[in-house]
Amino acid sequence: QVQLVESGGGLAQAGGSLRLSCAASGRTFSSNAMGWFRQAPGKEREFVAGISGTGGNTVYADSVKGRFTISRVNAKNTVYLQMNSPKPEDTAVYYCAADRGNSYVYVPRERVRYEYWGQGTQVTVSS
Repeated sequence: QVQLVESGGGLAQAGGSLRLSCAASGRTFSSNAMGWFRQAPGKEREFVAGISGTGGNTVYADSVKGRFTISRVNAKNTVYLQMNSPKPEDTAVYYCAADRGNSYVYVPRERVRYEYWGQGTQVTVSS
């Protein structure tokens, strides 16, 4: 059974830092692009960052570019989101997702391209 489990969420100060982790189990994901999405109350779930299966390509939403960094360690089947200088508007539930596979280079941004999802972890940024 495939599972993605996020951790590391919580309360952060604006301008501080926070690191989210997503541990995958049930199969290896080295051929899958992995992504982080977020959903704030009353808003649609939106793409935050993604990384290709090899880790060689990363893409970011404009709103987090230069502040957040996505990375992965395939030997650990784990993907990370380093959140530096978070802002109150980054407050949301953050979800980890894996796409359908064969994404050694390409990184999709669309939700529909992602097949596996975690349960989410709350991130609250105070000003």
